[in-house]
Amino acid sequence: MQELLELLKDGRSRSTKMLAAELGKPVESVERDIEFLERTGVIRRIEFSMCGSCSGCSSGDEKKTCPGCMPKDGFKNMGVMWEIV
Repeated sequence: MQELLELLKDGRSRSTKMLAAELGKPVESVERDIEFLERTGVIRRIEFSMCGSCSGCSSGDEKKTCPGCMPKDGFKNMGVMWEIV
């Protein structure tokens, strides 16, 4: 699990499959480790949303992120990200 935490420290986005490949572990094992670390409050999933601090991001029923706050290719191709608490 320490190796997983070391990978998460670099802040890069990775899918669970990518993490498993880097760690040389089965995906199921990495998923269990992540679930345990989330449940115990060691890591948390990063939720992508509007920044909330610029005038370009809308609030209300139709929530949209402005181009200035959006990653170059949007969020669609990003893996899940976690941060260490």
